[in-house]
Parts: sequence; structure tokens; C-alpha cells
Amino acid sequence: MQQGTYAPLKPARAAFYSTILPGMGQIYNKKYWKAPIVWGALAVPTYYYLINNKEYKRFRTAYRLRRTGFQDEFTNDLGVESVSLETLERAQEQLSENRDMSLLSGVIIYILQIVEASVNAHLIQFNTDDNLSIRPTLMQDPIQFDTPKVGFKLKYTF
Repeated sequence: MQQGTYAPLKPARAAFYSTILPGMGQIYNKKYWKAPIVWGALAVPTYYYLINNKEYKRFRTAYRLRRTGFQDEFTNDLGVESVSLETLERAQEQLSENRDMSLLSGVIIYILQIVEASVNAHLIQFNTDDNLSIRPTLMQDPIQFDTPKVGFKLKYTF
């Protein structure tokens, strides 16, 4: 895109691309280095969701088998239980909570990467040439010279 041209649909297009394929909006904005960060950020909660879901199903199956009187993976052939029924219940609750938090984290990261692509597309279109400057100045009060005053004036030019 040339300097000075404004494309009103560029932010919407970046958000659309990020919605379809996470990281694609960042690539569309030519911020290629952000795409692997997005993919990594989404891979972490996905990994933990899958691990917690697998373990939840494992403990849930053992709990159901034990409640119906069958042998589960935490009971040996002699009937000695290495994990109590209460521990199986608590493990299910904790793993279910961890799984849900992983899912929530993934959804939040997914939404944030869409917002980031859209906001970045908006900000790319702003004029950031070297003519923008800030010049802080100190000014004295022309009426009262004897009383010192402290103030701040911000002057900017385009």
C-alpha cells in the first residue's frame, strides 16, 4: 500500500483472514513474525486441553468401573486399590476444570489475535513520517514575574 492512501476495508479483511485461519491476518498485514507467535499461543492451550481431556476420561472410566464393582486400572489382581474412590472423584473435578480453563484460554487467544490483526491494519494506515514532532517549551507568565509558576504546554505540528 502506498503512503497516504487509505483502504477502509483493510482492517475488516485482516480480521476476516484471522478468523478463517489464525495468523493469516498478521501475514496479510505483512507482520510475518507475528504468525508463529499466534500459532504457538494457540498450540499451548490446545495441547493442555487434549492432555486434560485424555486424563479426565481415564479417571472417569476408572470411577465408573469401581462404582459398578468391576476392576479398574488402579486396582490390582488381588483387589488392592492404589487410588481411593474420593481421589478418583477429585481428580475428575480438577481435570475437568483444567480442561475447561484450557478451552477458555484458547478462545480468548483466538479472539485477541483477530482483534490484534484488525487494530494493526488500522494503525498501519496512519501517517508516521518524520514531520510529526513534539517540541516541549517553557513559558513564563507575562503578568507575574515575581511568582514562579510551573506549567506544561504541548505543541504539535503536522
